Amino acid sequence: MNAVVDKNKLHNDAQSLERGMLRFITAGSVDDGKSTLIGRLLFDSKGIFADQLDAISRARHKRTVGDMVDLSLLTDGLEAEREQGITIDVAYRYFATPKRKFIIADAPGHEQYTRNMVTGASTADAVIILIDVSKVTISADGQAELLIQTKRHSTIAKLLQIQHVIVAVNKMDLINYDQTIYNQIVASYQKFAEQLGLKGIHPIPLSALAGDNVVTRGEKLSWYQGPTLIELLESLSVYDDEHKAAFRFPVQLVARHNGHEANDFRGYMGRVEAGTVHKGDVLTVQPSGQRATVKDILTLDGSLDSASAGKSITLLLEEYLDISRGDMLASAEAPASLLKNFSADVCWLSEEPLDLGRKYWLKHTTRQVAAKVTGIDSLLNINTQQAEAGTELKLNGIARIQLTVQQPLAADSYDAMRSTGSFILIDEISHQTVAAGMIRLA
Repeated sequence: MNAVVDKNKLHNDAQSLERGMLRFITAGSVDDGKSTLIGRLLFDSKGIFADQLDAISRARHKRTVGDMVDLSLLTDGLEAEREQGITIDVAYRYFATPKRKFIIADAPGHEQYTRNMVTGASTADAVIILIDVSKVTISADGQAELLIQTKRHSTIAKLLQIQHVIVAVNKMDLINYDQTIYNQIVASYQKFAEQLGLKGIHPIPLSALAGDNVVTRGEKLSWYQGPTLIELLESLSVYDDEHKAAFRFPVQLVARHNGHEANDFRGYMGRVEAGTVHKGDVLTVQPSGQRATVKDILTLDGSLDSASAGKSITLLLEEYLDISRGDMLASAEAPASLLKNFSADVCWLSEEPLDLGRKYWLKHTTRQVAAKVTGIDSLLNINTQQAEAGTELKLNGIARIQLTVQQPLAADSYDAMRSTGSFILIDEISHQTVAAGMIRLA
């Protein structure tokens, strides 16, 4: 009987993980309706307040005709965005339906703001890549020519290993909801995605301005038999493979009492980044390599028998060991790799190009170490998807580089574990974040 109960509990836990919060980002080219789409989602799902609706109705920089509400103003909050009719910074919005909660990131479409898109996509479970049908050229043989930003954002989605890619073919009202053109665009995108190695593709036709197929079904899209956008978003699985991965726990803080207690309390606080830990588990302290046994798992709600990825906890150990912020407590059977020299893919975020003679700080989980870029292996050509030789990495460029760090990092390949395979580079003089990186291990 107990075994049955345990199985049911595991099944319910998995379901709750899959039905939880969905984080997604919109991406695409300039003026393809990203902000309008999010505004439509919020408006049709009753996710905005009356005073917000009144404010955007009276806004100075409306981009609609007559009394029609400019829904894009719900996310374009900066004055410069409203004046120019473009999205500059990443805007985050929260809304919920009876079935799920959502956090949306609206990313800019301009190439010069690619770094903003990378920032918003780094924590996303899904990406909506909008394709404006009015900007797509169809050749005589029925081939659709995708825009460079569609390719760029798809490439970033692949690099960041976003689970779901929704290809939203927008502004279908401008082509009288032509199914043939839609099919040609989807076929071209799927061909490109196959070349890129991008999986989890969900194509969908819609009109954000008219509201067709966003929350409600449009009669003019009766030939489309799939879900609406909101139905698709509600159904996407967000179960994270890192729940099944080897245990990873970067130490954020060492907690002690005021020193007047008879017993010496020493707890290691942080968030479980991957795997599950149980009382009695034997762990490896990295980078020192010492072994430690879990005595207790504490939270504000009391003691736990186990804790999984995403849970913030305090670990008590049987042994008295020298463990500090930045150390990693990992599964003894499958510890992280200790790295001093390694390869990484980076997106360069700084106005100043990479300087191989300069030192940087590398921030990885809770650890920060001095680092030096020792070489550029290749630059990624977004158009051809080919790695090319190059000696200069500029703003928004994507490259494979070689790094050396002063102290060893307990890390994993980004392909295997996103949370412990990612890092940022910080300029040691200006303290500005200059790159977002993904560790690649052979």
